Amino acid sequence: MLTLKNIHKTFNPGTITEKKALCGIDLHLAPGDFVTIIGGNGAGKSTLLNLIAGVYTCDEGQILLDNIDVTHQKEHVRAKFLGRVFQDPMMGTAANMEIEENLAMSYRRGKRRTLEWGIKNEERQLYREKLATLDLGLEDRLHSKVGLLSGGQRQALTLLMATLQKPKLLLLDEHTAALDPKTAKKVLDLTEEIVSKEKLTTFMVTHNMKDAIRYGNRLIMMSEGKIVYDVSGEEKMKLEVTDLLEKFVSVSGDSDLSDKMILG
Repeated sequence: MLTLKNIHKTFNPGTITEKKALCGIDLHLAPGDFVTIIGGNGAGKSTLLNLIAGVYTCDEGQILLDNIDVTHQKEHVRAKFLGRVFQDPMMGTAANMEIEENLAMSYRRGKRRTLEWGIKNEERQLYREKLATLDLGLEDRLHSKVGLLSGGQRQALTLLMATLQKPKLLLLDEHTAALDPKTAKKVLDLTEEIVSKEKLTTFMVTHNMKDAIRYGNRLIMMSEGKIVYDVSGEEKMKLEVTDLLEKFVSVSGDSDLSDKMILG
């Protein structure tokens, strides 16, 4: 579903602030893979997601999405193939619009636009059914402004919007980092449920080693713009946080880990 070939990205090349963010990334994701990505600050995790999404262009290499070369496609062109949830719960929704209006925008993503905007009853029923799966009572608040929702409710709604039209690839950029632990677990469990049910190919960036181990079928560790560890299947299931800590220290030489990375 996703293939990255020899991806390089350098910011501010030739200056004193030059930063080599990605250095020769090669990666292949099969359909249905749920990959968690972990690494220290500046490891290249978010840069990698932004390159896939088209926010940045790579200096060298090739990006294939479902065997289509999207390397030079603009962000808005790729958007119809991708679902994305950001770290900030406020970024994925329009605060001044109603819940059903936000869902309607997502439902029409990638479709031919017409002058017709009205939401039909069948469509509204679909929204109610989808919202009910979140178990947050939002199915009875279709006409509420999204700005009135809590951060956790908005992030759950954003997740639903990102997957309403089944994307070829779901990108999750630390999408629970701004939430309290209880709400974060709720959103992560919803994520796992939706990804499993829809069989979505998913990339999830996280700082939390426990979450990286708990969720998904494959774990990738990055350091200094490179993939330094790639584990899946039974080997991943047997991982403990101590194993990841030892691996991180051995490849990065950095024993000064933040509490966020260990505990979230």
